[in-house]
Amino acid sequence: MKSFGHFHVLGLIAAGFLLAAAPARTQSAPPHAAAIADYQARLAQYSLARRAYDEEASAYWDAVVEKRRQRNAKRRINAPVELDDYVLTQPPLYSGPPRPVDPNAPPGPGPDDKPPIPLIADFLKNAAEQFGFVPQRPQSELEFKKAYAQAASASGLTRDQIVGVYAFETGGNGTYDMQAGVSPTRPRAISPAVGYNQLLSTNSVSLLAEHGGRLLGMLRQKSKMLSGDARLTMDTKIEALKRMIAFARSVPNHWNEHDKLAKGTAGGIGVHAVLLDRDLGPLLQVQKLINSVRFARGKHHAAPLSAAELELMNLTGDGNGIDMILMPAALRARVPTANFFQQSGYERNPVARRTGVVAGLIADIEGKMRSAAQAPGAKDLAAAF
Repeated sequence: MKSFGHFHVLGLIAAGFLLAAAPARTQSAPPHAAAIADYQARLAQYSLARRAYDEEASAYWDAVVEKRRQRNAKRRINAPVELDDYVLTQPPLYSGPPRPVDPNAPPGPGPDDKPPIPLIADFLKNAAEQFGFVPQRPQSELEFKKAYAQAASASGLTRDQIVGVYAFETGGNGTYDMQAGVSPTRPRAISPAVGYNQLLSTNSVSLLAEHGGRLLGMLRQKSKMLSGDARLTMDTKIEALKRMIAFARSVPNHWNEHDKLAKGTAGGIGVHAVLLDRDLGPLLQVQKLINSVRFARGKHHAAPLSAAELELMNLTGDGNGIDMILMPAALRARVPTANFFQQSGYERNPVARRTGVVAGLIADIEGKMRSAAQAPGAKDLAAAF
């Protein structure tokens, strides 16, 4: 201890000497008047260009919403939907100067920067803190795939549908805890979407609100078949799930309300961790796809959905997806994909922007499915059926 104290004192003396000897830090000089004038001139140019673009874009996307409203009204009275019921031009693109950097701005996020999207670690942390929920992670990827395949088969989904959606959404090698945009070289997510068919956090909240009773029933049946520590773990999971369901049902059963919970509260972030659980994750992902199948039947589409058609509904939402599925081939070649997205979703979706029209989007999905279905992960999922 004496020796340690001796060196500790010496360390403090040395540190004090270094601090005393080091020159005082000087604050960086304020920006030169010329730099400020240049910034203000470039900001004026940017603001003018951006305002013009925002006005044009707002008019375009308002027209998309209005055309969608008109199509829905037509379908309610079984009136035919025609080419003129869609916006037929492509969305405007901003081509002006970028926002200049304010020389007086303190370090940190700029005015156009958005807060980072929560990651898997955030979902897990908030699930534990808000609900006492810790997902039981699968011991292997194959374990999750087998549970997923079993849940899909029991619900009437086919191997081709499931493998096709998986292949498109994950590239054929995605893991059960894959988050959109995250990779070993890219720690930031482009979306909170997680899993084989990439469910958003809003999907998780919505599915618990609508199907929570069914999920609880299935876990209770499993619990009856267990004993000892395994049963205790399952019963603990059931109690946590009950708390999450109550939270999801604390707002009106509308997508916008679920979206506010999912993105704006700690509980909403935590709910998304259910997708990582070996019991609940497969059930929730399958339920999302089953909802799409039932929605299509409710719109009088009796034919089985192909994998690409099911993915259209998974990618753009059931209403937009069935709109494209019911569209005659002649219209698909002329109708821009922008008709089936909100502006923010379209701008984040490189596939929709690149393909341009519905026919191109469908062809792209089918091509990616064929290619990615040959990947090892997709073959493992197919073999799980």
